[in-house]
Amino acid sequence: MQWEGGEESSNVEDRRGMSGGKVAMAGGGGLLLLILGLVFGVDLGGMRGPGGGGGEGGGEPPDPRYKQFAGVILKSTEDVWSDQFANRANGYPTRRYEEPKFVLFTDAVRTGCGNAPAAVGPFYCPADHTLYLDPTFFDELKDKLGGSKAEFSQAYVIAHEVGHHVQNLLGYNDMVGRARRGGEEAGNEASVRLELMADYLAGVWAHQAARKRANFIEPGDFEEAITSAKAIGDDRLQKRSGGFVHPEKFTHGTSRQRVQFFTEGFKTGDASKERLDRFFTAPYRRGELGG
Repeated sequence: MQWEGGEESSNVEDRRGMSGGKVAMAGGGGLLLLILGLVFGVDLGGMRGPGGGGGEGGGEPPDPRYKQFAGVILKSTEDVWSDQFANRANGYPTRRYEEPKFVLFTDAVRTGCGNAPAAVGPFYCPADHTLYLDPTFFDELKDKLGGSKAEFSQAYVIAHEVGHHVQNLLGYNDMVGRARRGGEEAGNEASVRLELMADYLAGVWAHQAARKRANFIEPGDFEEAITSAKAIGDDRLQKRSGGFVHPEKFTHGTSRQRVQFFTEGFKTGDASKERLDRFFTAPYRRGELGG
């Protein structure tokens, strides 16, 4: 993708390499925590407490070019979603898009949702309207899970987390919160719906961003994003971690579903409230969400 020279967002904070206490983790390797975070969702409630500043620096100094990349991608999402919120035809309850913050960190980070190790993967905290990402996640994704480290794949992951922010602004997070009070199975179903909608919203971003800037997305970029979407499907991660697939425990959707909804968002560019509401009205059986 051609992102160099693009305007950067002012909402990116780079905490990589900052000194601070690491978040305590009870056993297990980084990959295990990464898999648990991706399969079962990011639950930071049990990590609250002292420590976990910006993480401990070490090794090579952070690459300043990555902050530029993150800034350009975030600015692109800001432009797209500002337009979508302002579009009366989309039927949003508000016409103003509130831009999220984006924090790059190393090892561990303090958030409005609690303290988190990098091993949980990229995530969005609705309490402080902030995306959090340790860029070394993409090394794990490529080397351990078979995903892609290509730039557009990384942009897809960022856009997915921005999708969670859009959902938060539109009230979909509240729906999931109410569903979780109905028990684990109902909560997992609602989580799948939310995650697949975030994949769809990432596709919408890609569609609209490509219209705004020529050559922003190049041949092969879409395929790289698909590779990463396949790598982090619940079914694939469950097989990798235990050999068995349990649809009732899905929280993010299957590899096929993640590809399906990202592709649909990319093809249509339709971010209307009517279209998004279908994610919570479509039939859902044994881990399968109807289109």
